[in-house]
Amino acid sequence: MSSTRPSLRPDHWHLAQRAERMNPSFIREILKVTERPGIISFAGGLPAPETFPVEAMKEACARVLTADGQAALQYAASEGYGPLREWVAARMQAQGMAVSAEQVLITTGSQQGLDLLAKVLLDKGSRVLVETPTYLGALQAFTPMEPVFEAVPGDDDGPDLDAMAQMLGVGQGQPESPDRRRLLTLDLDGDQPAQQPRFMYLIPNFQNPTGRVMGAAKRQALLALAVRAGLPLVEDNPYGELWFDQAPPPPLLAAHPEAGLYLGSFSKVLAPGLRLGYIIAPKDLYPKLLQAKQAADLHTPTFNQRLVAELIQGDFLDRHVPTIRARYKAQCAAMHGALSRHMAGLDVQWNQPTGGMFLWARLPEGVDTMALLPKAVDAGVAYVPGAAFYADSVDTRTMRLSFVTASEAQIDQGVAALARVLRDSLA
Repeated sequence: MSSTRPSLRPDHWHLAQRAERMNPSFIREILKVTERPGIISFAGGLPAPETFPVEAMKEACARVLTADGQAALQYAASEGYGPLREWVAARMQAQGMAVSAEQVLITTGSQQGLDLLAKVLLDKGSRVLVETPTYLGALQAFTPMEPVFEAVPGDDDGPDLDAMAQMLGVGQGQPESPDRRRLLTLDLDGDQPAQQPRFMYLIPNFQNPTGRVMGAAKRQALLALAVRAGLPLVEDNPYGELWFDQAPPPPLLAAHPEAGLYLGSFSKVLAPGLRLGYIIAPKDLYPKLLQAKQAADLHTPTFNQRLVAELIQGDFLDRHVPTIRARYKAQCAAMHGALSRHMAGLDVQWNQPTGGMFLWARLPEGVDTMALLPKAVDAGVAYVPGAAFYADSVDTRTMRLSFVTASEAQIDQGVAALARVLRDSLA
């Protein structure tokens, strides 16, 4: 006697509303294209693999496994490895930010930090202020929570504070009020006024995608405005150590760490495959982020944390990071030179970053960099169209160019190919 086993059809799965709002990373999709042989990629935000300290990691791995291999391979505290949290706190204290190790939460990459804060702080319809343009990965992490993004216009020095003040309904010269100060603390009862933005997301140092740096005066004025308006700040700093000639100003939150969250990462100074980042949070907010972390993955991989804590003892980063800076400075100069040579007469504008991994360019009026991309790929070069980085009011003429994974010769070849494609499109 035969029997028919029941089976689930595809239409038996019903997606949650938030899943409908999840989208693939546009940059990750482009990276699939750049894997084709012969493509010179300016698209990915990947650090140069030549900068990874492989030999030092081999030695550190051996020390970790020899000293306490069983503990290194075991489950561990959700907060993170104690010595690593203490190192992060000490590093931030040296930059003028009065925080303790108890405020440091080690995350599985700083991208997880964005995901955790979205889960803890955002409801459907929550207002979130972002820069114009801003990091695509942050938009991707926040979007499933169904917030309302409000893009703050800006310039080469960061957000326009007059526009920001108008969006917040305060004047830059208004005194701070007790009611607004109260909003800088965690509202566990959900009593925060619906019209009050939950936070503003910022990358002050060598911003992704533009590469711009927010000046010290702008940082002070923006922080003062945020405090007056009761607007918490989320300061994301994955690129701050990658300066070329001069370090950026102290952290935006240094003078007022309880006014927001700070995110950092080991991906750009060591290796992204370690997936190690951290959040520094006000003490009243920390427990909720910790609970979200426990629900997500229990804890960041123990071995990776102990490996990094072992590796960065002493002055390792102070010796290692300058080699990355020197390499990226030369590659950035090569891209600036190639653009000057090959884009001459084409009405193309670009900045000259003083650190980081990215250069931001704007093509002539009428050119859509999204439409131009397939032609560029056919010519052997790839970039990221700027449209991906806008919460609204998209500038279709823009593009992000990463200069850190291509050699100087490849940079010249790739920019030359891009210029030819642009000239053909304008003919």
